[in-house]
Amino acid sequence: MIASLKSWFISQPNKDHLADYAKSGDNRHLTKLVALFGNDLYHYLVTQSNEQLAFDISQQTWLKVMEKRKYYQPQDNPKAWLFRLARNALIDEFRKQQRFVELEDNTVIVAPNSEQTFDYAAFNSALMQLSFVQREALSLQQEGFSLEDIQQITQSNHETVKTRLRYAKQNLKIIIGADNEQA
Repeated sequence: MIASLKSWFISQPNKDHLADYAKSGDNRHLTKLVALFGNDLYHYLVTQSNEQLAFDISQQTWLKVMEKRKYYQPQDNPKAWLFRLARNALIDEFRKQQRFVELEDNTVIVAPNSEQTFDYAAFNSALMQLSFVQREALSLQQEGFSLEDIQQITQSNHETVKTRLRYAKQNLKIIIGADNEQA
């Protein structure tokens, strides 16, 4: 009984509102999509850029959803499809600003520190020091995407995604360790 009442108040996460929106164009489905994925999309974009650009790209992404809804295939992961649109819009903006250079892996060798306290400011600073592709892969993984989803969003192969994640984690440990040694 409680489970049936709960479904009245909480939207069903496995219902594909994007497929419904793609078919009907009904803005109620778009509103549900924004409620379901809007915060995650903004969080991903802010980890890749700054707050203002993330807000702008987020808005552009929802406009793209309206414009390209006919291209969505129901077998796709709706969140991955949205993130791919957002990623492409972000890269287009970086190219306009001449800020996008696809660097694969920058390696630095410094012994990591074993201190147990967690400093969010240091982590965010270290995250922004990673190359775009490493920061992107790590951010997508933190958003809960599987390797296959990240592969689909970034249009990279499976091994490339795994390599980017490995180097991102290694470099974060190195950068955070170096910052802690200087403090």
